[in-house]
Amino acid sequence: MTIMEAIKKGMIELKNSNIESPKLKSRLLMQFTLNKPRQYVIVNDMEELNENQRKKYFDAILKMKKGIPLEHITHQKEFMKLNFFVDENVLIPRQDTEILVEEVIKIAQKTNAKKILDLCAGSGAIAVSLAKYLPETEITAIDISNEALKIAKKNAISNQVENQITFISSDLFTNLNDEKFDIIVSNPPYIKRNVIDTLDEEVKKEPYIALDGGEDGLYFYKKIIKESYQYLKYGGYLCLEIGFDQKIDVIELIENEEKFENTYSKKDLYDNDRIVVTRIR
Repeated sequence: MTIMEAIKKGMIELKNSNIESPKLKSRLLMQFTLNKPRQYVIVNDMEELNENQRKKYFDAILKMKKGIPLEHITHQKEFMKLNFFVDENVLIPRQDTEILVEEVIKIAQKTNAKKILDLCAGSGAIAVSLAKYLPETEITAIDISNEALKIAKKNAISNQVENQITFISSDLFTNLNDEKFDIIVSNPPYIKRNVIDTLDEEVKKEPYIALDGGEDGLYFYKKIIKESYQYLKYGGYLCLEIGFDQKIDVIELIENEEKFENTYSKKDLYDNDRIVVTRIR
């Protein structure tokens, strides 16, 4: 069986299982199988697969048909033009979150921020990206999951920013000392608990702890907004990713604290409200 024949067969199998973007995913799985770039697969599409390659490829197709995300099979995800290792212990970085990172970079450059705290760090996508694009900053990355922190450290090393990031195992601010930061950034779990079972199969394969935002989806926002002022320097910024329908609720939580000012939100590429930014008075 040639590369082209395998990709076509894989595409049909994925399509019949109602997997989104079957053509793209069948090709990406072939790149993963052969450990070759896209150009190689295109130029050598008449090359015969050996038995091991064929088995590896169709085993991957089978996993995808069972709802396992592509990124959990290939263990690769690009984010902010950087490569990240991911597995079932961390949330797969989304393009939407790049809006948050880009805004933090902009604020950091404008205010000459030197110290940034990333809460709910997960794979380290936010912390590592900030360290890479803000080489003069010190980043502290916090997560409650030790497995997630291992992956975040691995990603810091592979992107050569491990000396800029301090990783701390903590339930939000619990294990943090009295340090103060110029910026606190977070993409916390924000899905309502009773909605999780209705999500796509691929999303449900991601760690539950990274999805569950409590009964109203606002559990982590309430804690972060209430406690963050103790860890922000005067004039420091709090930058949050939000669910598409949470803008009003999150801004209300911020206004109720009466410790913040100049609050604003920004939309993602799909015109959904995606981030809320506020500043300590």
